Amino acid sequence: MNPRFDQGDGGNGRSCPGPSPSQSKTMASKLEQFLQEKGIDPRRVIVASEAIEALRPADRRILCLRRRDRRKEDGAKKPEPTGEAATKPRSGKPVSVRVLRDATAGKPVPSAAKTRVVRAINRVLEQQKQPPVDLRALF
Repeated sequence: MNPRFDQGDGGNGRSCPGPSPSQSKTMASKLEQFLQEKGIDPRRVIVASEAIEALRPADRRILCLRRRDRRKEDGAKKPEPTGEAATKPRSGKPVSVRVLRDATAGKPVPSAAKTRVVRAINRVLEQQKQPPVDLRALF
């Protein structure tokens, strides 16, 4: 046996010190509890987010108009978008597996990612004919 790993295993046969996985119980986050309570599979949240956040031709046109307006002005300050460019396009960034994993584990997640998670969950709830949920109820 390797003497480096002989210490601190607590007799549970593991090579690293600390409590065994069965002994350490972590508290589930509000998001994880909600998903379990409503019976929502996290994979459905990811698929719903991809459908919601995917860029469509209208969104690409808005982004193109904004780029064109920025090049036209050549000023130091940002020009205010006018007309069709004033509407807000989709982000084009769906919820990733890592973001959802961190959110369900209770780790810090950026506010934009939280908003995308809530939008995706509300889409799944809408499909199940259930009322939408608020951001503060999940995070």
